Amino acid sequence: MELDDAYANGAYIENADSYPPRWAASAEDFRNSLHERARLDLPYGEGARQRFDLFLPEGTPKGVFVFVHGGYWLAFDKSTWSHLARGAMAHGWAVAMPSYDLCPEVRIADITRQIAAAVTRIAEEVAGPIALAGHSAGGHLVARMLDRALLPADVGARIKTVIPISPLSDLRPLLRTTMNQKFQMDSAAAIAESPVDMQDRYPADVTVWVGGEERPAFLDQAVWLVEAWEADHVIAFGKHHFNVIEPLADPESDLVMLIVN
Repeated sequence: MELDDAYANGAYIENADSYPPRWAASAEDFRNSLHERARLDLPYGEGARQRFDLFLPEGTPKGVFVFVHGGYWLAFDKSTWSHLARGAMAHGWAVAMPSYDLCPEVRIADITRQIAAAVTRIAEEVAGPIALAGHSAGGHLVARMLDRALLPADVGARIKTVIPISPLSDLRPLLRTTMNQKFQMDSAAAIAESPVDMQDRYPADVTVWVGGEERPAFLDQAVWLVEAWEADHVIAFGKHHFNVIEPLADPESDLVMLIVN
């Protein structure tokens, strides 16, 4: 299809195939290191994938950071990203990571509702402020959480920060990719699920974060959301679509500071 190459990431990243196994190994090591402070597979819904992991800091959490993974709503689960909790946990924050059902078994709108259910359930587990960040399709999902129609008002009011990382903010271009055979979106569904068209939003601080070495389509997607929401914009120079999330594991990174401050 017309835009398949524009939204292809791995083909333009050196040794792209090496990233997922390294992520998974680092995630497993991190979970094992936490022992009882890793609470795994907590349910937020009925489905087998409607589960989240909760990683607890020493002492009472200052708040909870929710990270939502990407994979074009087609791939991955929570188990690949656990190590990215390290940065926020070092500052005394709990970190939650949900899985969700994948297309084509469900539609993107269904996944959005699942993440809203997950955030609501996570908010019951940990008091205090909520920070949200998500990568790629996860960036879309965390941006959608500011829709007042999705979250209860008491939960939405606790969201202080949202960081869509390399997000998909306008889904209309994806109608012109072969991936849409699995998304099964029409124009109305794409518009309804596009954060750029969201009007009635909770008033959290929003920073759109994107790698300087991303594909042009993702640089555009970031700008579209920045302009639609008048959000802050960070271009992480030298970072591509796969390593742009690595600073989440660094307690001293600018990305983590946005989350915890």
